[in-house]
Amino acid sequence: MATKVALLGVTLIAILISMTTVSSDDATPIPADPAQLEAWFNENIKPLPARQGLNDTLLAAENTPKMVKVRQDGSGEFKTVTEAVNSVPADNKQRVIIDIGPGIYKEKITVERNKPFITFYGAPGNVPTLSFDGTAAKYGTVYSATLQVDAPFFTAANLIIENTAPKPDGVSKGAQALAMRIGGDMATFYNVRFLGFQDTLCDDRGRHFFKDCYIEGTVDFIFGSGKSIYLNTELYAKADEGMTVIAAHARSSQAEDTGFSFVHCKVTGKGSGAMLGRAWTEMPKVVFAYTTMSEVVDPAGWSNNNHPDRDAKVYFAEYKSSGAGGGAPTRAPFTKQLSDEEVKIFISLGFIEGSTWVLPPPKV
Repeated sequence: MATKVALLGVTLIAILISMTTVSSDDATPIPADPAQLEAWFNENIKPLPARQGLNDTLLAAENTPKMVKVRQDGSGEFKTVTEAVNSVPADNKQRVIIDIGPGIYKEKITVERNKPFITFYGAPGNVPTLSFDGTAAKYGTVYSATLQVDAPFFTAANLIIENTAPKPDGVSKGAQALAMRIGGDMATFYNVRFLGFQDTLCDDRGRHFFKDCYIEGTVDFIFGSGKSIYLNTELYAKADEGMTVIAAHARSSQAEDTGFSFVHCKVTGKGSGAMLGRAWTEMPKVVFAYTTMSEVVDPAGWSNNNHPDRDAKVYFAEYKSSGAGGGAPTRAPFTKQLSDEEVKIFISLGFIEGSTWVLPPPKV
């Protein structure tokens, strides 16, 4: 854990997230009725021809898209995802859609900072799998990921991203194993499954939008210093034994404009005693809104990580949680139930300034 904190501290110092002008579309709240989610999405996140106010560099890149195919049988331009990524020139200025054919791609893939505007796309009916077994013992925690992305404007759609390293036994050092680390700003994920145990998804830094995804794990299986919205996403907590924590947000000061907002998500799993979040660092910010929670969630809901001095510093909040695990009266005293006014920023694109960069998934 100390290694994880140190590495994230370095990345936090190194990054300066660009500010964008927030449009009126950003303020349109995500509706309370889940049946209205698609209508809200289609109205607020329109495709390029009908879109106003997009980031200028993104707009230029989307106007000249390029597609390359990855096929294990040799019928595409490349046989591996890594080869396709390597073909993208440094300081790329156009959208490159890497169409990944079906199959399991056993690769450790990195998208470097100087390769923006890359899309990984899998066919919805025949989703490819990106798979590797890297561990913290070999690579360091945040660099153990099957897929690492440091470039801005990354998109992934219709993929399975997994780390097949064994489940940590609680004794062996360095058993953490990431499926994904996203460190690039303005990234979107649609219908992506992230599979692993401890530290499955490192939401490392930058602004991100996840929709219709699935994330599973045991300890801190969503962690990092990102500023992200998770919409209509299933969080599967493997709470059959030992400590289970969904979110370990790494905010350490009021100056850090970061946080995780889970909206219309489902918390499912096996076992019991899973925590929605814990105070891994001084001032984490995590919100669950309109989320259905099964009995896998511990009645207290949240943990101060045995640091009572952090009780007054954390921002752990819920809004209209439901289900067997959504009982507000039993929650830890250092958490809060948000008012209609307080929740507004967390249930709109304004939380991530999304109207200027979030686009719908590509159609291939």
